[in-house]
Amino acid sequence: MVFQKPIMLRRSAVENVRYALKLAGVADMRGAALAALDDVGLRALAHRPARVLSGGEQQRLALARAWALHPEVLFLDEPTASLDPSATREVEAVIRAFDAAGTKIVMATHNLGQARRLGDEVLYLHQGRVVERAAVDAFFAQPATLEAAAFIKGELPWG
Repeated sequence: MVFQKPIMLRRSAVENVRYALKLAGVADMRGAALAALDDVGLRALAHRPARVLSGGEQQRLALARAWALHPEVLFLDEPTASLDPSATREVEAVIRAFDAAGTKIVMATHNLGQARRLGDEVLYLHQGRVVERAAVDAFFAQPATLEAAAFIKGELPWG
């Protein structure tokens, strides 16, 4: 799971990843941690304190920490919220790479463009309930519910 606001330990970037690997009982923590940092483009920042990294770098570090465990499913909660366009592109590239490697990505987002770019299926929630489930193209072309249609138009769904 990667949260909207990543939590960084008071350690270097590589030590943040190593800590997750240690908890999971991985034997070659150092090699696995550096490989995960490579995968998200942060190897050069391995020894920098995690808490001084930019917002986008911290989010990629949080992704590396999760990715190092080679999960079958990775849950992402608004992974690019509050990031600038450049950092958003970098995080989205990492997400695409994880998806291409076979990890199932389940992501919560309010960003319609991001849902179109990254999604293959949309589950639209309204008032805590799934009210629509469709392939991404079908969802945007012809939403099945009034609530989803209003959201896509930029209107606030009622109720």
